[in-house]
Amino acid sequence: MYSHEVPKLWNHTIEAHRHAVRDAVLDTTADLVAKRGLASVTMSEIAEKTGIGRATLYKYFVDVDAVLVAWHERQITAHLEQLAVIRDQSGDASQRLDAVLEAFAFISHQRHNTELAALLHQGEHVARAHQHLREFIRDLIAEGAKAGDLRDDVAPSELASYCLHALTAASSLPSKAAVRRLVTVTLAGLRRPR
Repeated sequence: MYSHEVPKLWNHTIEAHRHAVRDAVLDTTADLVAKRGLASVTMSEIAEKTGIGRATLYKYFVDVDAVLVAWHERQITAHLEQLAVIRDQSGDASQRLDAVLEAFAFISHQRHNTELAALLHQGEHVARAHQHLREFIRDLIAEGAKAGDLRDDVAPSELASYCLHALTAASSLPSKAAVRRLVTVTLAGLRRPR
C-alpha cells in the first residue's frame, strides 16, 4: 500500500499518453487513406501502423469512419483557431475581415480527397463550425458597417453567408492568384455603395 497519495502528475501523464495515442491514430489513419483510399483501410492496419493493439484501438474508436470524423473535427478546430487568431489581430474591422476571408479562401483551396470529403462534410461538427465562423464574420461585418467602412444596407448575417458561400468556390480554383481574385471580388461586394 502507498504511504503517500499518488501524485497528480500521474493523472496528467496518463491523459497526455491518451492524447498522444489518439493523435497518432488520427494521423496514421489520415495518411493511410490519403495513400490508398478510404475503402482499403482497416482497423487492424491502423493499429499495426500506429504501434498499438487492436483492443486498445477499439477503446478509442468503433471503426475507421469514427477515426476519420475525429480527425476531421481536429482539422476544423485548428482552422477555426487559425482564423480566430487572425480576427483578433490589430487593425480595424475591415482589415481584419479582409485577412480572415483571405485565410478562409486559402483553407478552402487546399486539395481534398473527394471520397473522404463526401464522408466527412456531412457531420454535425461541420454545421457547428460553419455557424461559429458565420457568427464571427458577421460580427466583423457589423463592426465595419458601424465604422462606415462596410455596407449597412444588407444585414451582416446575410453578408457573412454570402462571403462563406462565395469563398467556398476557392476549392475548385486552379491557382493562388485565382483565389486572391475571388477574395477581391467578394470583398468588393461588402463595400459601401457609392
